[in-house]
Amino acid sequence: MQKGTGRNIFVAATYAATLLLGLILGQNYIDQQGNNPGSSLVPIGLSDNSYKIQQALDLITRSYMDSLDLDSLQNGAINHIVSHLDPYSSYLQPNDTQVQNEVLEGTFEGIGLEYFNLNDTLLVVGIITNGPAEKAGVKVGDRIFQIDSVQVTGKSVARKVVERLIRGKKGTGVKLQIIRDGRFLDAAITVIRDQIQVSSIDVSYMIRPTVGYIKIRRFGLKTAEDFKAAILDLKKQGANNLILDLRDNGGGYFHIAIRVANEFFHDKKLLVYTDGAHEQRKEYFSEGNGSFAEGKLVVLINESTASASEILSGAVQDWDRATIVGRRSFGKGIVQEQFDFADGSRINLSISRYYTPLGRSIQKKYTANWSNMIEHATMYKGLWALDTTFAHAQVYETTEGRQLFSGGGINPDVPVSLDSNAISLLYQEIVRSSYLEQFVYERFTTHLPAYSIENFLQGYHLPQQEYDMFIQYLATKGIVVNERKRKDLLELIQTDIEAIVGRYYFGREAYFKVKNRTDDFVEKALEILLPDPPIL
Repeated sequence: MQKGTGRNIFVAATYAATLLLGLILGQNYIDQQGNNPGSSLVPIGLSDNSYKIQQALDLITRSYMDSLDLDSLQNGAINHIVSHLDPYSSYLQPNDTQVQNEVLEGTFEGIGLEYFNLNDTLLVVGIITNGPAEKAGVKVGDRIFQIDSVQVTGKSVARKVVERLIRGKKGTGVKLQIIRDGRFLDAAITVIRDQIQVSSIDVSYMIRPTVGYIKIRRFGLKTAEDFKAAILDLKKQGANNLILDLRDNGGGYFHIAIRVANEFFHDKKLLVYTDGAHEQRKEYFSEGNGSFAEGKLVVLINESTASASEILSGAVQDWDRATIVGRRSFGKGIVQEQFDFADGSRINLSISRYYTPLGRSIQKKYTANWSNMIEHATMYKGLWALDTTFAHAQVYETTEGRQLFSGGGINPDVPVSLDSNAISLLYQEIVRSSYLEQFVYERFTTHLPAYSIENFLQGYHLPQQEYDMFIQYLATKGIVVNERKRKDLLELIQTDIEAIVGRYYFGREAYFKVKNRTDDFVEKALEILLPDPPIL
């Protein structure tokens, strides 16, 4: 083991799920602090048995009856030890470390397109603006049938295979054979790989004349600067109110969340503090130069809002800076630090707990459930049991007299009830199956629309006839929707299909604009920010 190349404090659970699918060839839309001095992986506090594990490995290597893969043994031993510490400490193999870096740093070497495997054909459904693919002439709607010398149509090709074929060193080329508008292009399109930047901000736009809306997917390396730029742009457009959407944001870099929280204060405020057995209490303050220190703020959260997102939410809630709307957050109040090995593997080790400005710990209770370790293949699944109840362990009071509680996540100021249809097993099966995307790409991608994005957002609604056809389409796939469920799911599925159509033709901004038209969270936020004037 050697000294790591970076000392990064980060909060786990960085993979937030969205309905955006496919691969930006090197980065999923559905989807995935600076570098400080390196952390040393050296023995600390040695006891008489400190080298017992190494001695056991040496013994097995020397004396076991069959030949062994020593690397595999060592990886297994480390994984076993680390996984028993708490639910969030983890050991990553080199490939997993690379993926984590790419997700959090928002950069990778590729060509910058998103595809969907439609009927064993790679359909291009999204292209990064000014990326290598767009510069080379690839278009949304193209069908890739060959990558270099490998045919990728007429058979189901695994995502990892496509990644391996298209990813590569910056400056190298990859040849794509394309079918466009039903005909083969005469010549292959050569795309020169480059460094691709993917923002962790999903969308930023004016949702009402005085209200801006920003959705952050995760807290990556460049999120703070992208967020500040988005704020300044919205203010130029007249935004003096803001909806910050942190739903399904599983976290990211600790110090980036603090930098984003800083934008909401014009004086020095305690934002969060950490404390651990081997880490002295450390306090983090705003700098007093926030770009949105004035103006009404609503933060949207749900049960998948975790770690770094909870740090930001807790800070603005404790200081009465924002109204929190939604459902109780995940409840992860533990900070990890990254320790790198020479071979590229990594330990994400829990080093401290964090507390909101008032001193709240939002960590949900967890207990070891080692009895679940029966089969090797699933031995780490279910190892830790997380308490799903909210424990009012201690009450805290804000400056304005609001009562807040520690234990089990951030409780919203304004709750949004669960949509029984959205969480139904039937709807979840439909979403996971990708049949929504298949239906859209088979039926709505033949010709470009003759209208603008503004016309689409204002006037396009899925006809009842198309909804009925989708229900029939599901039946051909083995998913039967009875008459009652057909009515219950109408609005959800109509919105999903409209959003996917919007994303295909007009980009991901259109996707979120469509989704937000009927979103209960957004509706609550707008009621808070733009209350109806009194009738006199």
